Amino acid sequence: MTEKQETLPAQKLPKGEFRSIFWRSFSLLGSFNFQRMQGLAFLYAMLPSLKRIYRDDPEGLKGAMHRHVETFNMTLAPSPIVMGTSVAMEERFKTDPDFDSSAINAVKVSLMGPLSGIGDTFFWGIFRILACSIAVGFAQQGNFLAPFLLLFVFNIPNFLTRWYGLKFGYQQGQGIMRAMGASGKMQLFTFCAGIVGAMSMGSMIALWVKIKSPLKFTISHNKFVLQHYLDQIMPALLPLACTLGILVLLKKRVPVMWIIGIVIAVGAVLGGFHIISGGKA
Repeated sequence: MTEKQETLPAQKLPKGEFRSIFWRSFSLLGSFNFQRMQGLAFLYAMLPSLKRIYRDDPEGLKGAMHRHVETFNMTLAPSPIVMGTSVAMEERFKTDPDFDSSAINAVKVSLMGPLSGIGDTFFWGIFRILACSIAVGFAQQGNFLAPFLLLFVFNIPNFLTRWYGLKFGYQQGQGIMRAMGASGKMQLFTFCAGIVGAMSMGSMIALWVKIKSPLKFTISHNKFVLQHYLDQIMPALLPLACTLGILVLLKKRVPVMWIIGIVIAVGAVLGGFHIISGGKA
């Protein structure tokens, strides 16, 4: 890495581009789907920056678009933090040939869980309840301001978090990239981010994919519960096996609609014979 790259001055996100990403961040749930979740809208929000960064590199733009259409899902308000960080990392990738592009998605995934935990706590656990409580109090008195107060109390912190979160993510992302590049720790950073990202994805599988086996046998007066033994081998073993099976089909380019049909058919057959269930075993 050259001295020029190590001492690369901090850039500033253009105002028009900043505003565009900010407003586009509100579309995250506009194209939600169970294949990529908020991925398509995340790419839509990133496009102004990607077109600027790769304006003279069509192939680089295609690669960046593929990176940012990948699965993404998190609490909406703090999502611009990830967008700002991703913009900073894309800028670094464009100027630094030694930068590993896999770090960009690794960092995105590693930020989803912690930021969602904070966002859920504040926006769904505090601001939502506070806004509803104030609005209900005014509504019971017949005050026409009730619905407006509901929107204002919830959305003022929402807008502020998005606006300053985008600034924070971009500035901190630049700082992290410069510090990692100067110290030669970029590979370690990428490796650690990948570990955190894998842990986040594993947690999502365990929490969201609900598959258990209700199979029970009695052998020599001893009750044999299959799920208990599966849990001893590995907790959430069946959800993991199901997820990895779907991943294999996706890598073999099996159409998504076919995969959905296979999951429904296999689930119906195994569920009909009481081999698996979606609830408690």
